[in-house]
Amino acid sequence: MTIELNHTIVRVQDKLASAGFVTELFGLPEPIAWGPFLTVELANRVTLDFYEGEGAGSPQHYAFLVSEDDFDQIFGRITARGIDYWADPGHRQPGEINTHDGGRGVYFDDPSGHILEIITQPYGDAR
Repeated sequence: MTIELNHTIVRVQDKLASAGFVTELFGLPEPIAWGPFLTVELANRVTLDFYEGEGAGSPQHYAFLVSEDDFDQIFGRITARGIDYWADPGHRQPGEINTHDGGRGVYFDDPSGHILEIITQPYGDAR
């Protein structure tokens, strides 16, 4: 059986702001409108479908595996824009990156409060 994640709906307060935040920081193509969504396609063809929902949604966590070069570029955009970042998802290590599993990782929030993460090595290769 072959199963792949195809898309996920990301509930946000402002889909243009949140989708634009991701495409600008990650250097991705502009989002594409599809029905009530703004979709952002990743390199593995998974799409993030940004949707403006009623009321406050719960913050979610989205981790992105990137190359060392991409990490440098994205992290450069994070710092250039003055975006707060942390070495941990609980926001207890501000202004730091982590080096788990021999790679680099950093957490930062999108405009709707979702916790985004970029990592250069998958965590827990034993999983």
